[in-house]
Amino acid sequence: MAKLIYSGVISLDGYLADKEGRFDWSVPDTEVHTFINAFERTIGTFLYGRRLYEVMVAWEAVDPDGDDIPETEREYARIWKAADKVVYSRTLDAPASERTRITRDFDPEGVRRLKETSDRDITVGGAELGAAALKAGVVDECHLYLSPVLVGGGTRWFPDDIFAKLRLADERRFGNGVVFLRYVLS
Repeated sequence: MAKLIYSGVISLDGYLADKEGRFDWSVPDTEVHTFINAFERTIGTFLYGRRLYEVMVAWEAVDPDGDDIPETEREYARIWKAADKVVYSRTLDAPASERTRITRDFDPEGVRRLKETSDRDITVGGAELGAAALKAGVVDECHLYLSPVLVGGGTRWFPDDIFAKLRLADERRFGNGVVFLRYVLS
């Protein structure tokens, strides 16, 4: 059975994006990107909300065999293109990437069935979708990449109205000050 992993790069004060919606402070350096790639290589399906999908779909246009960007980014493009994507959106009519399907509403039972039938883990990304998955009790792990920056407000990564006990299962420090934390929900 696959695990559902809520994963994100967040500010030290807990935000995915600042008050203006910017997240340029979260762009990983080569060391962090290499670590993320190793993790993402194990993922079979990405679950996205519309906004995060519209950011991530840029990987569809990256030439993984080109030499105009660093190898870590070309490798991520290969990983992203090879995975299935499920986008939860009431406004998108058609996907802008291969291996992608649009679903109108988040269905916790559908996610449970996907976990039961998948042989590779699944990630959920985006604050709203992540909150819905946490509240529905379908998240197995949380992977945080804490960036050494305070943004003072914006889009919170964890919802305000949830209580969950977590157990620290892994951690890693990077040279640029980013700290990876892997928590298992108990």
